[in-house]
Amino acid sequence: MKVYEALGALGDGRVVLIDERRATVKSSEGDRLYDVECSPDWREISSNDNASYWQGYLGYPATAVLIARGFYHPREDVLRALSEVPWKELNRRFRNDYERTLAEVMARAEQRGFDLGAICDEVEAVLDALRVLAPMRGVRRKRPAVPRQP
Repeated sequence: MKVYEALGALGDGRVVLIDERRATVKSSEGDRLYDVECSPDWREISSNDNASYWQGYLGYPATAVLIARGFYHPREDVLRALSEVPWKELNRRFRNDYERTLAEVMARAEQRGFDLGAICDEVEAVLDALRVLAPMRGVRRKRPAVPRQP
């Protein structure tokens, strides 16, 4: 599911490349700012989102930054289809049942006229590209981002 969220972050313009190695990604609610750092060859990537920091797999901020850096060029219609999704809200509503969250996201995309097959195909293509790149989680540099006060 993190690929869907990564594509949504790109579609929303929430990924900012700072320099050749560093980037930030704003959360879907806008209350967290994740710091992402890549090695020059993109094989090692660090991020302070909870999945990357605690769970040991690359979360959506790291994936979004790799895509923004050009390791894969997603279809624009898929970026639009996955934009404006309140991921955190949906995850809370469905008690972190990611299959239910994704079903809701896809239902919303279909209602907006997007081709669900194209979305699924694009996500699979990103996953295939990630398997080839085989990025590793880098050193945990910063503790996970905490919500900013309003």
